[in-house]
Amino acid sequence: MIRNKLLWETSKQKYGLVSKGLHWLSALAVFTLFGLGYWMVDLDYYSEWYQRAPHWHESAGLLLCIVTLFRLVWRTIATKPEIISSHSALEKKCSAIMTFALYFILLTVFASGYLITSADGKAIAVFDWFNVSAFILIAENQEDLAGAIHYYIAYTLIFMALIHALAALKHHFIDKDNTLKRMIK
Repeated sequence: MIRNKLLWETSKQKYGLVSKGLHWLSALAVFTLFGLGYWMVDLDYYSEWYQRAPHWHESAGLLLCIVTLFRLVWRTIATKPEIISSHSALEKKCSAIMTFALYFILLTVFASGYLITSADGKAIAVFDWFNVSAFILIAENQEDLAGAIHYYIAYTLIFMALIHALAALKHHFIDKDNTLKRMIK
């Protein structure tokens, strides 16, 4: 019983299965949603994917938003692994800033996507499982303003995620510390 519990929970040495699963699910979803968004903006009205691709993008984005909110709650209640002692003060500060920035940017992508999709006042159908009400109308051209924010912040998110991944690889291959191993093993 104790062994199983430790597999799911984060310890002082490494992340638990819940944290790892949420991390890798989020990473996969972010890059998949970015690829889908990149592809679908060039679809024309006569494409069979013109309606379907945005529906999938919106639905998966809203589900990822729910997962991210759960992930933020989990971060506050779960044990956190100890900071690796070999990390410099600069690395520790950069890690904290990057973590905050990634969550902030991710939440901004969700908010801007919601504002684009809900600008027409219609509820958003999430894979036809449930609807999310459209209740925020900020401006007359909300979808254009939110669309511009969504576009640039999505590219920023991908750039930051790549920097995050490169930093993990640097720790693994150059520093040879346990930074990446704690999120994989």
